[in-house]
Amino acid sequence: MATIAGLPFWELTFDADGDTDAGARDRFLTEVRDAGITDLVVFSHGWNNDHRIATSLYERLFGLLAGQLPVARRDTVGLVGVFWPSQRWSDEPIPDFAAAPAAGGAAAAVPRETLVAGEPALDNQTLAQLQELFPAAADELAEMAQLLGSPPTDAALTRFHDLLAEFSTRAGVAGDDGEGAGSAVPPMLADDARTLFERYRDTLRGLGVSFQDGDAGGAAGLGDALHGIWQGAKEALRQATYWQMKNRAGVVGKAGLGPVLGRLDVRVHLVGHSFGARLVSYALAGLPDGRSPVKSVTLLQGAFSHFAFARPLPFDAGRNGALAGMLARVDGPLTVCFSTHDTAVGRIYPLASLAARDDSAGAQDALFRWGGMGADGAQGVQARLDPIRPATPATTYRFEAGKALNVDASEVVRAGGPPSGAHSDIVHPELTWLVLLAAGLTT
Repeated sequence: MATIAGLPFWELTFDADGDTDAGARDRFLTEVRDAGITDLVVFSHGWNNDHRIATSLYERLFGLLAGQLPVARRDTVGLVGVFWPSQRWSDEPIPDFAAAPAAGGAAAAVPRETLVAGEPALDNQTLAQLQELFPAAADELAEMAQLLGSPPTDAALTRFHDLLAEFSTRAGVAGDDGEGAGSAVPPMLADDARTLFERYRDTLRGLGVSFQDGDAGGAAGLGDALHGIWQGAKEALRQATYWQMKNRAGVVGKAGLGPVLGRLDVRVHLVGHSFGARLVSYALAGLPDGRSPVKSVTLLQGAFSHFAFARPLPFDAGRNGALAGMLARVDGPLTVCFSTHDTAVGRIYPLASLAARDDSAGAQDALFRWGGMGADGAQGVQARLDPIRPATPATTYRFEAGKALNVDASEVVRAGGPPSGAHSDIVHPELTWLVLLAAGLTT
C-alpha cells in the first residue's frame, strides 16, 4: 500500500478482458478492511497506457483532493487508481497536469493557436505500441503504416479503408458498443474512403489544425483536393483504435472493476475521466445482485454516449441506453462534468459513430445524436443543470439520488489546443471539491 498526500493509495490493474491478479486483489481487499477505511474514492484514467502518465494524473488530482479533505475524515478515506490497457499515440502531446490554480484564481485563457500537423506517416513507436495492444491486427496495422507514407491515389485510399475495416473486425471487443450502433465496428466504415477521410480532414481543419505543404504525398496532379487526406485517414485510424478502447473500457468496468467493488464493505465513490468515465459507469452493471456499495459517481469529460443512461432513447422509443436503470445502483448522485471547450468529445468523438446516412438532419443534429457526456452532460434522463462553483465551504449543488446532475465546467475546463481542446484539463480544485461534495466528505 502506497500513500498520496498522506492518504492510503491502492492500484487496481486489469487486463483487456477485465481480469486481475487474484493475489493482488485479495491483498487490496484485506488492506482496505484492516485500515479501517469507511470511504474509498476510486478513479480511472482514460486513454493512457503509460503507467507513469496515469500515476502522475492520480498524484495530481488525488493530491488536490486530499488537501481539501477535512481533518476528521483523513483517517477513514482511501484512494484507488485503476490501471487498464488503453493507448496514447506517441504523436499526441502528453498532459503535464500542471499545478491547478487556487480556487477563485483567474481562469486560463482559451488557446487560439493553430497546430501544424506533422507528416501523416505512422511513426515506428506508435506502430509498435498499437501492434502490442492489438496483436490480432498487427499485419493490417503494418500495411496501413506503409500506405500513410505513399501517394494518396484512389487505389491506396481504398486499400487503407479496407484494411481499417479488417483491423476493426480483428481488434474488436466482444459485444456491441451499447449506445445505439449495435456493433463492435465503428459505423463510420459504412462510408467510402474519400467521404470518410475528407470528413476527418475537414474537421481537423475546422478545429485549427493546418497541414504541411506536400502532405498529399508528393503525387503530381492530385492538387488541393487531396491535400491533407492522409491526415484524415490517419485520424480515422486513431479513432478506430479509440473505438476499440472505448469498448474495452466497458468490458473492464463490467467484468473487472464491478465484481471487485461488490466485495467491499465500504462506501465507494467512483470517478472517471474520458474512457475511464465509461469504465466506472459500466462497473455499476458488473456489481453483484444485492446491496450496492456505490454512493456517488462523478464523470469528468466522459468519452461515451450521453444517452447511455437514457430510458428510452429519445430517437428510438423502443430501446434504452446501455446503462438504463443503473442509477438505481448508486445510493447517491450521478454528477456529469462537461465543457464546451472539449473538442475531442464534442467534435471528434462522434465522427466514429457517424456515417453519411446520418447527415440528413444536418451536421449539428448528427453530432448531437452521437455526442458524448463530456460535451453536454447526461441526456435522456432526469437531470438538473448547475454551473461549476468555487471550492469553498459554502458551495452547494442540487444533488439528488437516482438523478443526474450535469455541471457545466467550461469556466475551468478550458485549457488545451487543437484538436482535442480541453479534454485533459481536469486537475482543478473546483472539480475535486465537487467530487467530495457528491461523496458527502466535506464535513
